[in-house]
Amino acid sequence: QATSYSLFIVGFTALVGTLKHYRIGNLQIKSGIIFAIPSVFSLLLMRKLILPSIPSHLFDIGNFHFTKHILIMVVFATLMIAASFSMIRTIVLDKDKRPVSFIQLGIIGFLLGLVTGFLGAGGGFLIIPALIFFAGLPMKQAVGTSLLIIFINSSIGFAADFVGEKTMDLKLLTSITLVAVVGMFIGTAISKKIDGPKLKPAFGWFILVLGIYIIINELFINHI
Repeated sequence: QATSYSLFIVGFTALVGTLKHYRIGNLQIKSGIIFAIPSVFSLLLMRKLILPSIPSHLFDIGNFHFTKHILIMVVFATLMIAASFSMIRTIVLDKDKRPVSFIQLGIIGFLLGLVTGFLGAGGGFLIIPALIFFAGLPMKQAVGTSLLIIFINSSIGFAADFVGEKTMDLKLLTSITLVAVVGMFIGTAISKKIDGPKLKPAFGWFILVLGIYIIINELFINHI
């Protein structure tokens, strides 16, 4: 339920961000659509077939119970840490202009759709590096275009989860979404004042710290 709700919150927030970035010229629609189409198929595959087949309880190590929830969070954090290294250590690539590889972009989109469906997250921490390296986008355009992809993926994923669903905590969804939208406006305003080459490593360090915290929290602190 948490992953389903997060798809709505992330998707709605991404829509607001997409419109904001479109107005300031930070949106590459063609690259976004090429990335999004295969990712939608893989996202639905994950949400409808693969994820429901994973048991809630996986295995025990002594008194430690490794559950589906822990698996999702550890995979989430591990991918964040891996993505953070690519953002931190390749700053010089911002100066390179590489041709767009739409085939590679589509393949990466398919893989990222699996990740989005599994984690219930927009996957922006992975989409942004992919757009930088495979579509040759500068940091700010990668951020804007990633929001379009996140909106498409998250909206379809949420709709697929809640077709015919009658029990939905609208108060919770509305309150968190409103706070997230406010954060989106603040973040977009701040991004206008920061150079792209400086924003990229800062983003990398942020997701590195967050990924390490999640792993420590899930594997150690929650079980003390």
